[in-house]
Order: sequence, then structure tokens, then C-alpha cells
Amino acid sequence: MAGKKPTRDLLGIIWQNFWRSLQPRRIRGTYIGEDYFGNKYYEIPPNPSLGKRKPSRWFEPADKDAFDQELTAEWEAWLRGRRDDPPTREELVKNLQIMELKKRNAAELDAHYRKEKDAGALPKQVEGETIGTFPKYKEYEINPGKKPLG
Repeated sequence: MAGKKPTRDLLGIIWQNFWRSLQPRRIRGTYIGEDYFGNKYYEIPPNPSLGKRKPSRWFEPADKDAFDQELTAEWEAWLRGRRDDPPTREELVKNLQIMELKKRNAAELDAHYRKEKDAGALPKQVEGETIGTFPKYKEYEINPGKKPLG
């Protein structure tokens, strides 16, 4: 009896695996950080002894029901493995300030060009004078190197 090998209970193994699959997973990851949307980021480091070369990274959204979650570019790059280190709070704040500055500048440029467009920024056409079907303007040369009309 001492030399008897243990038998494999195939049905028992199947039942245990089935039962474990119904239980919630207990993934323990290291909390890495949070973005200004409220998303929390986690990581399980790589373990080459188990054949795991890349870290597992994921996030928990602030609103668990929202499928179209916004992520900052820095955190998304970290999640996809394009950067090794997670973004720092200072980096996120600096990039947010740059983003706000670009939005303000774009709004100012839009207002400036809209004002020019409404004022009629195009030069006035000389009445009755055209070259073929093209309009003729006093400010532009007709033949290069010759003086404009007027």
C-alpha cells in the first residue's frame, strides 16, 4: 500500500475547475495612480520565472457603467506599454495646462479670422477688367516682373 500511486479523479478535477470558474477572480494588483477623470490604474509586474515577460496593466473607470471612458494620453501610453514609467502628477498638470492654452489660442484665432472674413478681407476686383474668366486685382501682377495696374 505504501508504494501505491495516487489515482487521478478526473471528474473531481473537472468539478473543481468548474466551481472555481464560477467564483469571482481575486486579482491582486499594485495600485499605481489615478488621473483627473477619477480612473484608477493597477499593475501586476512581470514574472519571467512563470513565463510572463510583460506586466499586466489595467484601470478601473470612475463610472463603471460607461463604456466610452476617456483616458489621458499619458496613462493610455502606459497601459499599452509604450512607456515604462507611469505619468507623474506634475506631468499630468503641465500637459493639462498646455491643452487649455491651446484651446484658448485656437478660440482667439477663430474669432480673429471670423472677424476678417466678415469684414471682407479679399481685395477689391477692378471693374470690367478680366483676363479670360479670371478676375483682375490692382494689388497683384498680371505678368511677373511688370508693375501692377493702377
